Amino acid sequence: MKPKDIIAGKTSLTSLWIFGYGSLVWKPDFKYKSSKVGYIHGYKRRFWHGDNFHRGNDDLPGRVVTLIEDDDATTWGVAFEVTGSQVEEALKYLNVREAVCGGYVTKLVDFIPEDDQSNQTRQALLYIATPDNPLYLGPASPEVIGHQIATRQGKTGHNLEYLLRLAEFMRRRCPHVDDPHLFSIEAAALALVPYLLGAQ
Repeated sequence: MKPKDIIAGKTSLTSLWIFGYGSLVWKPDFKYKSSKVGYIHGYKRRFWHGDNFHRGNDDLPGRVVTLIEDDDATTWGVAFEVTGSQVEEALKYLNVREAVCGGYVTKLVDFIPEDDQSNQTRQALLYIATPDNPLYLGPASPEVIGHQIATRQGKTGHNLEYLLRLAEFMRRRCPHVDDPHLFSIEAAALALVPYLLGAQ
C-alpha cells in the first residue's frame, strides 16, 4: 500500500489512521471514528516550513511544522481513525488543506498509541513538507523563528495562535514529553508580544 495510491483512491480502504503533529492535533476538521495520542519514531518536529496561505502570505510567510528524518527522534501527536465514507471525505479535505494549500506530501509511518501497553503499531498516513518544497524555509534560531511567527498572519488566523495551541497540546496531553525546539520558540515569540502591542 503506497501513500499515492491511497490519495488517488486506487486502494479500497474501510479504515485508515491519519497522524497529525501540527494543527491537526487541535483542529482536524474532518469526521473520524476515534483518536489516540501517541508517537512515531524516526522523525523530529521542526518549524522549518513556510506558510503563505493559512498562517502567512507571499510577502510574509508564516512558520509551521514539518518532520525531519532523525533515527533517534520521536514525535508526539494524535492519530485519527477514519472508517467507511469518512476515509474518502477526510482524504479529499486534507488534500486541499495540506497538499494544495500547504505544500505537503504523504508518507506512511508506524504509529504507537500511548495507552497501548503492548506497543502495537498502527500504520498511519501523515503529511510532510520536504526541503525541495518551494515554501521550505529551513532552520533558524528560536529568536528568528519566534519573531517571524509573532508577526505573521494568514487566511486561517495568526501564526502565533498556531504556535501556542501546539504548545498547549503538548503540555496538556503529553506532559511527560520534553520538546525544547517547540518551547524555546514559544518563549521567544511570547517575549515579543508586549513590544508588538506597544507598537500598535
